[in-house]
Amino acid sequence: MIQRIQSVWLLIASIVTFLTLKLSFYSGTYLPDNLYHQLNGTENFTLMIPTIGLGVLTLITIFLFKNRVTQLWLCIAAIALDVILVILYYMATKNFSKGDYAFTAVLHAVIIAALLLAASGINKDEKLIKDSNRLR
Repeated sequence: MIQRIQSVWLLIASIVTFLTLKLSFYSGTYLPDNLYHQLNGTENFTLMIPTIGLGVLTLITIFLFKNRVTQLWLCIAAIALDVILVILYYMATKNFSKGDYAFTAVLHAVIIAALLLAASGINKDEKLIKDSNRLR
């Protein structure tokens, strides 16, 4: 399991996803109370639930190494969930009157890149298995 490179990419994606719960995505003046706030994954339930779901999904996907097709589909679903999560973050920034994106907002690009690299590795393994079965 751990010797496969896609397991490492999935673990990195999971760790970075859980880091986004605490690290800010956007910082600025929040409209309702005009105080300085940082927008992170624990700010509200519409951000927290998908973030935790994405972290757990990528962690579970590591242990499905014997079922590569399911693992590949879960990687694609995790990529889609992260894109939806970035959209939710962007919609949440509308509640700020002024502010800036934090440098740690790039972590979502790291998550997507790690998931794409994991999907590529899974696809290569599946192709290798099909080719070796064809030769038998």
